[in-house]
Amino acid sequence: MGNVFHVLIVEDDFRVAEINRQFVEKIDGFTVLAIAKTGKEALAYLENSDLLPDLILLDVYIPDVFGLDLFWKIRKTYHDIDMIMITAAKEVVTIEEALRGGIFDYIVKPVDFTRFEHTLKRYRDQRILLSSKSEMEQEEIDLLTGLKELHPLKTVSNEVVPKGIDRITLDKIEDILKQSDGGMTAVELGAEIGVSRSTARRYLEYLVSIHKVEANLKYGDVGRPERRYVYL
Repeated sequence: MGNVFHVLIVEDDFRVAEINRQFVEKIDGFTVLAIAKTGKEALAYLENSDLLPDLILLDVYIPDVFGLDLFWKIRKTYHDIDMIMITAAKEVVTIEEALRGGIFDYIVKPVDFTRFEHTLKRYRDQRILLSSKSEMEQEEIDLLTGLKELHPLKTVSNEVVPKGIDRITLDKIEDILKQSDGGMTAVELGAEIGVSRSTARRYLEYLVSIHKVEANLKYGDVGRPERRYVYL
């Protein structure tokens, strides 16, 4: 990837800092410049470094300064640096102040990697989109403001599925069908996911019953017509 975003981690717990570092460097396009354990270290790094970070991961509870005080100090001097709060602080007044100050995101500890990855990918995509444009249409602005997502955060559906239907397998089948041009037969789907034709058909017919998939008959030159399942 051509774009590399540099990250400064401000976290006094060395174990949490190391976990965050590993999380950052698992995601394409990001590298950690440094870890600061105190507000003083963070400000010293910013004042003396030849390479400023694009993004700071900032805890609220650090030893020598309240995190939002540090946030405002950084915001006042370094306008081009974005910040994400990663903290145990759940107080609404803290969250509200951070949001008003232009925080990119607010993640509550303990950090789930999927949630963390979602945020950094969203940050990366927004920065790349902004750097590639001189003007934007409304649809592109919606991507920036979160009304549309380039990488939607996957959540487990609350939909109750019948006996004999596995939720994880069903989600996988839906993903495959969404990407399939022209749909798939039960035989093709079974070969794709490693199940029998009858099992694949059971899942496909269930999706038809809940109006997520349409079954179309395709007539060939020889033999019976085949049912092709197309995601709606």
